[in-house]
Amino acid sequence: MQANYNKIKAAGAELIAISSDNLDATKATVNKAGLEFPVLSDSTKETIGDYNVTDPFNKHIARPSSFVITQDGKVAWTVVNEVGHRVPTADIIAELGKL
Repeated sequence: MQANYNKIKAAGAELIAISSDNLDATKATVNKAGLEFPVLSDSTKETIGDYNVTDPFNKHIARPSSFVITQDGKVAWTVVNEVGHRVPTADIIAELGKL
């Protein structure tokens, strides 16, 4: 996602990632990977549960998921993958172009 962050921004969107790790682990990941977009820590798994993306085989992690949410808070597009698979960023950018 970092490699395409500028394309997402150019589409008029913001990328926000949510990690199921605790805050310290999330910060370490952000620093190690040099991420420029916000990464939130959901160590309580509340948001992961709210979006129904908890991995069915490991309740401590989320399935890789992408949501395009409009400025008025409506979910316009969703992809929920199995662990180890992610939607191509080009697909996300294409969906942003449809808004």
